[in-house]
Amino acid sequence: MKSKILLKMAAVAVVFSTGFTSCSDDDDNDTKIVTGTQAALDQACADWKVARANWENTEAFLFGAADVYSIDPHTDTWPVAANDLADVLRDEKAMSNLDNFIKTANSGILGYHGLEYVLFRQGQPRQISQITNLEYQYICAVAKDLYNATATLEAAWDSKESNAERHQIAVNYVATHNAINDDGDVEGSLGSFQNFGKAFKNPGTGDWATALDATLEIISGCQDIIGEVGDSKIGLPYTGEDATYIESPYAYNSITDFYDNIVSCKNALYGQMGATTPTQQSLIYFCQNAGNTTLAAQANTVMTKLDTALAKIKAMKSPFALYYSDASCKVAIDALGELDDALGALSETLAGYAGNKTVEAQCQVINENYVDNVVLATYRTLADNAQKLYQSIVKINKKNNNE
Repeated sequence: MKSKILLKMAAVAVVFSTGFTSCSDDDDNDTKIVTGTQAALDQACADWKVARANWENTEAFLFGAADVYSIDPHTDTWPVAANDLADVLRDEKAMSNLDNFIKTANSGILGYHGLEYVLFRQGQPRQISQITNLEYQYICAVAKDLYNATATLEAAWDSKESNAERHQIAVNYVATHNAINDDGDVEGSLGSFQNFGKAFKNPGTGDWATALDATLEIISGCQDIIGEVGDSKIGLPYTGEDATYIESPYAYNSITDFYDNIVSCKNALYGQMGATTPTQQSLIYFCQNAGNTTLAAQANTVMTKLDTALAKIKAMKSPFALYYSDASCKVAIDALGELDDALGALSETLAGYAGNKTVEAQCQVINENYVDNVVLATYRTLADNAQKLYQSIVKINKKNNNE
């Protein structure tokens, strides 16, 4: 779960060269307005929303690389430490060496929400006349860093290590980044690169002792984000416990974030990115056809509760940043609680198959499909669109826009 950022400056990241166009030159360190077009800024905002949706579609599998390499807190910590970020964006000394600054910046001013803070206001792209050169330099550096992080996620789940460029980015990223917690505190080094896709497919070689253990992790990953959306993302503002705990408040993207989080669960359970029905190699299909009437009924209940939760989130009064206390929020929270309960029951029944060789064999099929057609497919799309986002942010400055 994301947490509020304390005002600390912990070493959290390193930016690597990706061969992209540089965003700045020696004349850029001032507070003058960037020379750019509104169309280019609008495109960057549109690309932010695409890359944002891709990220939210990964949140059912934040175990593995996103957790072990601290990529989740590094790229998606919120709420933004807005006062710190506003100060940084006016501080020429702090911005004089951005690559070095990104290495030591608190995660609360980085990632998706650091970009969001600069790009959006009240759900709309900012006016190009409001974007300073310092802000431009900053979002270029943050966007490049974001691409490196997403490329690392892709490489860490690619069991065949098929993209040599992104694999090298990942090796470098893991070798030079620090482990951090959600408050931005450094907790040591990340160690060496490991391939989670291989480990998930090959029980006993990594974090999962058996194929069934790995399959149960699919459910657990879904429950983690379902609980976070219901209890924290919606629940903390709705109950008044923390009215500032609002995700994506500048882009007014909160409800879309919540919805895409639950879509990530649907993809994980249905066995394919963008799936509308369970594929034959999916967890839900197996549960429906395993010859256990209880398991089949529980799988069908999960499907019903999943669709209900998505519908109730979509029906929430928008934007959440303004209507977080609306009664529709409670309806969505309740629907998410029922989905969590349904998955818990399914997991308990499935766990009863421990030691069953037939089930282990079927779980192996589920897990291999899950790695390739859910996790890797989503991370690859994420990295591709994070790269596009970086390129579109570079083009906000007219001198880098070749159109």
